Amino acid sequence: MSNERLQEILARHAGTEGPLLPILHDVQRAFGCVSADTQQAIAQALNLSRAEVHGVVSFYHDFTEEADPRPCVQLCRAEACQARGVEALVGAAEAAAGNRVRISPVYCLGLCSVGPAARIGDTLHARLDAASLVRLVEAA
Repeated sequence: MSNERLQEILARHAGTEGPLLPILHDVQRAFGCVSADTQQAIAQALNLSRAEVHGVVSFYHDFTEEADPRPCVQLCRAEACQARGVEALVGAAEAAAGNRVRISPVYCLGLCSVGPAARIGDTLHARLDAASLVRLVEAA
């Protein structure tokens, strides 16, 4: 992780209102994670405690503390998707993923009326059944 790149990200958001989430998104995108050391540097730059920054990192599913180069399929496991049968799809998704693809549970992608839903990158997928989810995982 480049300290110079981190300083560029922090400088770009200096003086803006509510910079923590945009900084975290930029760091995650640039480095593939928001490590403990990076959380400390962000906290110092924003005059926050490391606990405050860590709380945000650990709350949102978009941030990880360790880089994982595998493609990620975020599978909604919130109540609406559960009511629409997502739990029955999990086994097939995990079997198709093996060790090549990371299946990550998220708790609401905002597609409650058309679930089960998943996201790969910035693309949302709705009305999934076992076959369509397996195709997504295999293509990731």
